[in-house]
Amino acid sequence: MMRDMRQQLVRQILWNRLIAVVEEQANVLLKTAFGTITREAGDLSAGVYDTRGRLLAQAVTGTPGHVNTMATAVAHFLERYPAAALKPGDVLVTNDPWLGTGHLFDFVTVTPAFLDERLIGFFASTCHLIDVGGRGFVAEATSVYEEGIYIPHLKLAEAGRLNDTLLAILMGNSREPTQVRGDLLGLLSCNEVASRRLAAMLREFGLEELDTLGEHILATSRGAMLEAARRLPRGTWRAAMRLDGYEAPIDLCAALSVTEDGIHVDYAGSSPASRFGINSPKCYTDAYTSFGVKCIVAPEIPNNAGSLSVMTVSAPENSIVNPLRPRPVTARHVIGQMLPELVFGCFEEPLEGRVPAEGAGSMWVMGFAGGPLVAGASAQATPFNVISIAIGGMGARPGKDGLSSTAFPSGVGAIPVEITEAQSPLLFRRRELAQGSGGEGRYRGGLGAVIEIENTEGEPFSIACATVERRHHPARGRAGGGDGRVARLALASGKILPGKETYVVPAGDRLIAEMPGGGGYGKRR
Repeated sequence: MMRDMRQQLVRQILWNRLIAVVEEQANVLLKTAFGTITREAGDLSAGVYDTRGRLLAQAVTGTPGHVNTMATAVAHFLERYPAAALKPGDVLVTNDPWLGTGHLFDFVTVTPAFLDERLIGFFASTCHLIDVGGRGFVAEATSVYEEGIYIPHLKLAEAGRLNDTLLAILMGNSREPTQVRGDLLGLLSCNEVASRRLAAMLREFGLEELDTLGEHILATSRGAMLEAARRLPRGTWRAAMRLDGYEAPIDLCAALSVTEDGIHVDYAGSSPASRFGINSPKCYTDAYTSFGVKCIVAPEIPNNAGSLSVMTVSAPENSIVNPLRPRPVTARHVIGQMLPELVFGCFEEPLEGRVPAEGAGSMWVMGFAGGPLVAGASAQATPFNVISIAIGGMGARPGKDGLSSTAFPSGVGAIPVEITEAQSPLLFRRRELAQGSGGEGRYRGGLGAVIEIENTEGEPFSIACATVERRHHPARGRAGGGDGRVARLALASGKILPGKETYVVPAGDRLIAEMPGGGGYGKRR
């Protein structure tokens, strides 16, 4: 018994050390990234994998849309670059939307980790690059070929030597070449640091490989997730949600089934793929579906290949949640980040009283640009290309109000206004909570934010509205709670900006964006 207790203690220590390794990996990326959406908002992920490419542990820092897609992405790399052929100093890279994390802006890097020339595992990391050419961060493209440069599975470095040709091509196709190079090197660096930390950890404990510990981690996580799933009632439950969409409203339909073998979500009945770039590739759909299930069923169980294997997802081909190449996908999170809310709706009946109301769901990634190329601008206008994150309210919870201006389910933070103002002539005249935007009820829905922006140069500037959602279909209340307030995007002069297109804010005018509020929970007493 004492031996078993000692072995259990050692495994727990090793697990904690492994988490520390991937957290350091993520923090290296945070500290070295050039792009504000990575270093300020935390739009990234980091993880460690066994020699078969199975996710063992993820950093807490990061987003489900990245880490859960990376759970399967490493296997795609190994199909093209077998593990036995990789050497110390090799780094693999891709931004394939269907085999990576859902759109061209996210680059995934994979680095094999070695101990005395022997492969012991892999580290993977992802972050959002500010610009990859094409039309930019807009949803107006009608094919992925218009959305930016595509990098198939290639080597970013080989035996420690950077692929300068690949870097030159990427920089030559970006409006922000310095930031692109800096972020890619940050991805490379964080994997390298983590590889050194893992080798040091194994040496400290006298271990020669990671796979034995990995098998224990995956088996334990899968067993715990199965046990949690088996505590649920058996059956199938359905939910539906209507969104603004692009050219037409979008219907998302889900059927969640709980069986002895796990949990399955089927999106049959969901709208066909859009002609424009709001489609969610299957990898991204899987990622946020699994996250939604796990939030309700077993949030405390580690997120890895073991626990993820208990959840499966199916979706009709060429639907909005499973578009086929070459459908456009830039703003895929408009759909993908609504899926946890839809999953919560499926759980409402079997878990009555334990499921929160709907929230704003997808965050708004607002791309601002200025300079002589903007319609109506002078030749002296300062060129800029910046991103700001706008966030709505979460749904009210059973027993608590919803969190205000909180990016669920993405988990990213807002980019400080001071950063955006330092990088451009934009000025945020207001950034505050939109009072009254949360749905009423026994527990109030979270409040959205309201922001007001102008160009201090008196020049026009453009805003890409690709991810603006819930202007017509609010976050719904639950258990008798009221709906959240819908979003609003307008000019101070009174003009409403109705769609997901790119608009120009005229010289001297201001942009006012009001985020949607979360739904309320329960009837007011």
